[in-house]
Amino acid sequence: MIEYISGLVTELNPAYVVLEAGSIGYCINISLTTYDALVDCESCRLWIHESIREDAHLLYGFAGKEERELFRLLISVSGIGPNTARVMLSSLDPATLGNAIADGDVKALKSVKGIGLKTAERVIVDLKDKIIRRFPAGEIVSFADNTAREEALSALVMLGFAKNSATKVVDTLVKENRNLPAEELVRQALKLL
Repeated sequence: MIEYISGLVTELNPAYVVLEAGSIGYCINISLTTYDALVDCESCRLWIHESIREDAHLLYGFAGKEERELFRLLISVSGIGPNTARVMLSSLDPATLGNAIADGDVKALKSVKGIGLKTAERVIVDLKDKIIRRFPAGEIVSFADNTAREEALSALVMLGFAKNSATKVVDTLVKENRNLPAEELVRQALKLL
């Protein structure tokens, strides 16, 4: 199972990106949210979801783990495949989509092309509790470049802080300033923990 791929962006369009890693070019399907995050990037790290079928081996890439987590929840709903989930994540950013599901906002889900009333209701029934449980703050954060965030969280956990507490503090800091390097995130988080 591939967790992530880091590499050079050799081709980018709104539907997919080609990442060169280890002299191999990986064609990775992306959402518009991830596309927006990659527009000015020469290299990046994408969190991967693999879809292995009889006739194809497809990769779906996401700029943040939160978007991948939401994608995986969406494809767990009967009638929603990877392409529909990708359209949903392209039409609504992960935070808006997650909050719409958690709030039971059928109208917001129906605004996505190809999602009717029954499918929107099914998504809410199947995922509302899971969304609330996995993202307890009631807000899904979308981080275009979460490498510094991940490094800071890892450092704080190794220092003995509880992952939940560290995550809340680091996410708050990243929301305030997305450009903070990992070291600065750790310094500021230590003051707040």
